[in-house]
Amino acid sequence: MNQIEIPGHLAAYLDQSPIALALADARGDNPLIFINHGFRQLTGYTSEDMIGHNCRMLQRDADNVEARERIREFLANDRQLNVRTMLINFRKDGSPFVNLLYMSKLRLLGGDMPYIFASQFDVSRSQPERLTAYDAELGRTLGKLTPILAESGMVLEGSLTAIANTAATIAQAKLTLSDLDRAAFP
Repeated sequence: MNQIEIPGHLAAYLDQSPIALALADARGDNPLIFINHGFRQLTGYTSEDMIGHNCRMLQRDADNVEARERIREFLANDRQLNVRTMLINFRKDGSPFVNLLYMSKLRLLGGDMPYIFASQFDVSRSQPERLTAYDAELGRTLGKLTPILAESGMVLEGSLTAIANTAATIAQAKLTLSDLDRAAFP
């Protein structure tokens, strides 16, 4: 499979974002084609480690049954614009974290969908209240991304709908963190 060329202005914008972001090829097994500084910092993986691999490698042997099903449904259903779910991931050093994953489809104005956009946020090591700040930053990132994508003839589908569900996401994250604390999650 030939690697998709990412427009330079898009890569530059994503790389300077303070939150963890990635782009995957929407074809085949959805290999990563770009990860930003925030992603590398969060996971400990380098671009060389990740580019060309599906991001599921971060899950290792974690169960993540419900999250995997939600992601599969998102990828298979052309009408589902985005997905937001929590799953257990592992850093390069093997340490686990709870990833609040957001994914959306990037579509060309002609209808083709070359990329899948994703953002990751570690809710296991932070204060749940930081989710509000993360959601605000993700919303700003997506808002600024819209005109940048338009320069390349692309749109980000359904992005603000998922961000609008912040209260429910925070409540779900607090429950997951509470469960992890009771289970003495490292």
